[in-house]
Amino acid sequence: MSSLSTKIQEVFNEPACEKNRGKDAKARKEGCSKPLTPGAAAGGCAFDGAKIVLQPITDVAHLVHAPLACEGNSWDNRGAASSGPTLWRTSFTTDLTELDVVMGQGERKLFKAIREIKEAYGPPAIFVYSTCVTALIGEDIEAVCKRAAEKFGLAVVPVDAPGFVGSKNLGNKLAGEALLDHVIGTVEPDDAGPYDINILGEFNLAGEFWLVKPLLDRLGIRVRACIPGDARYRDVATAHRARAAMMVCSSALINLARKMEERWEIPFFEGSFYGITDTSEALRQISHLLVKKGADPEILDRTETLIALEEGIAWKKLAAYRPRLQGKRVLLNTGGVKSWSIVHALMEIGIEIVGTSVKKSTAKDKERIKQILKDDNHMFEQMAARELYAMLSEHKADIMLSGGRTQFIALKAKTPWLDINQERQHPYAGYDGMVELVRQIDLAIHNPIWRQVREPAPWDRPPAVKDELPSTKSETATVQAFKKFAGATAVDFGAC
Repeated sequence: MSSLSTKIQEVFNEPACEKNRGKDAKARKEGCSKPLTPGAAAGGCAFDGAKIVLQPITDVAHLVHAPLACEGNSWDNRGAASSGPTLWRTSFTTDLTELDVVMGQGERKLFKAIREIKEAYGPPAIFVYSTCVTALIGEDIEAVCKRAAEKFGLAVVPVDAPGFVGSKNLGNKLAGEALLDHVIGTVEPDDAGPYDINILGEFNLAGEFWLVKPLLDRLGIRVRACIPGDARYRDVATAHRARAAMMVCSSALINLARKMEERWEIPFFEGSFYGITDTSEALRQISHLLVKKGADPEILDRTETLIALEEGIAWKKLAAYRPRLQGKRVLLNTGGVKSWSIVHALMEIGIEIVGTSVKKSTAKDKERIKQILKDDNHMFEQMAARELYAMLSEHKADIMLSGGRTQFIALKAKTPWLDINQERQHPYAGYDGMVELVRQIDLAIHNPIWRQVREPAPWDRPPAVKDELPSTKSETATVQAFKKFAGATAVDFGAC
């Protein structure tokens, strides 16, 4: 546990963290995130955060050393996609029982599980995750992993991020530390080139990185490693030979980007692939960094040519939606890079932002939002469900963009809702992704179902008043017609 405590302290003192820069030494020790309240639902633990970062490495076997429930709670909780291997979709756990804990059989069981995975699947690496139970009883997973690697001739990577040490965000960073300590730099590529880059903090949710990679391919830029979205173990192991890097989600892996810059002189910048302007700016910055590292300056002209072409196509497609969405009001309840990049993207087509959450955003993210919105009142750290419902039911927003947790608030308020978090089904990155985002917003807002559900229920409507009641004569005619029909069909009503 001493090594884990040291690692956690390093993460808490992360100098590249925007929040840390304005703190004194004592405040830094408390970490970047607000401490969790024991027993409260806080949106994930450190183990969950580590699994989120590492599981999208698709050809690796991810083995959770814990009772069964830990793996069941963390598996398949994000919409990352793979273009090839499916091993990451297989759930592996040592399934510790009370007897294993009491009899001290945990480490033996772990070694056996590693051997079985190696023989059955033959992966290039196995990632072994510690959890609350195994950390509390003192299981030395690092020693077991080292012995197994020597015995079986493959990489066995310990991920020491038990849930009780902190938040999901801390687990993200501890996963980055595991990659630095045991994976990155362990393989030397034979094809390193001047146009190799890393993309950090990109999870390929709904396959959206596949909308961006073709743009880089057309520029002759190779993604040496996308960490972690649709990654392969060897790609990550050779990531130290990239010439530049782009950080997509700094709140998750800023420590990884900084240490790679220190160890291997890989400069990085923080950017976004959401929105037309931000996508273009990201491509420009990647090209500029590569030129600074020795690439041919002609890539700058090719980048501008590509940007002009793609922007023209995208704006032409978006022109059809502008009259339908101009002035529509959006409430954005998310965090991180989306808190400012989605804001910027939507404002480009005339949509009004009535509020955006900044709970998971860095100080730099918040500063960007201030510059874009020109009003601090549109930023909220956290909005209670009751306040969200009141805002939506009073029609202060035409649609809410958020994650699945708050969708039912919007539905109860009879307000359109669109998922933009990890469970989303549509990719929103790049130029084509921006068009898709606007299309989905348009479909949600103009769906006729909302007009129907907002109408009063039949029992809430005032009763219809007719000028006169049906006459006896008309009732008699109805009865006679029915009797005539009954006789024609030979139905014996008297026998019923």
